[in-house]
Amino acid sequence: MTTRPAFEDLVREAEEAPVDGWDFSWFEGRATEERPPWGYARRMAERLAHARAALDVQTGGGEVLASAPLLPPLTVATEGWPPNVARATALLHPRGAVVVASPEDVPLPFADAAFDLVTSRHPVRTYWQEIARVLRPGGTYLSQQVGPASAFEVVEYFLGPQPEEVRTARDPGLARDEAEAAGLEVVGLQEARLRMEFHDIGAVVHFLRKVIWMVPGFTVERYEPRLRSLHELIESEGPFVAHSTRFLIEARKPDA
Repeated sequence: MTTRPAFEDLVREAEEAPVDGWDFSWFEGRATEERPPWGYARRMAERLAHARAALDVQTGGGEVLASAPLLPPLTVATEGWPPNVARATALLHPRGAVVVASPEDVPLPFADAAFDLVTSRHPVRTYWQEIARVLRPGGTYLSQQVGPASAFEVVEYFLGPQPEEVRTARDPGLARDEAEAAGLEVVGLQEARLRMEFHDIGAVVHFLRKVIWMVPGFTVERYEPRLRSLHELIESEGPFVAHSTRFLIEARKPDA
């Protein structure tokens, strides 16, 4: 009979795993998440193949941008977290792309109308006026974003019921309104609700260490009683199920 790993072993392994970048291969066999139907990386690659100057905002470790077979002659990425800046630099510099260390909450350090394509996967926040400023007339912004109440089964397990204004934040309709207020034309908006499964408590711990805004200030010590209860629930009833939400938005800057 196979002995299942103990709570302490699963948690220790999750705490020792690196969390820099947006490589989620550690979850293989331990957690799953449905992918959105639109194929963001493929769409981004198609746009990049026809662009002359492109900017990827909040690039993380640069993994998604680096997956594109062809990059424009001028390709720039921004990132604010130092470990990710180093990771993205190592990954993208050999491809001829420049990585700029820039906090996500300050103006983009580029001239007006510098890029004909701006992309961003899961930005913490979209500064629409800045996106519109750095886009050339006729240029495009393509972004996959986290939608409202994403993975809130996890969030509310640890933090309890969340206020309605928190649950409804990051609404795709609000993104459309903000894009249009910045002078952009929204030419595409799609939404998806996607099933997530956590097969062991280590996957939950690693997720909360990696996606730090889900349960702010998360540590194993602080939430050990809840983690132990969830471990027992998974052991007795099977995977812990949650649902992520995503939306894809494409906006165009009108021709001059």
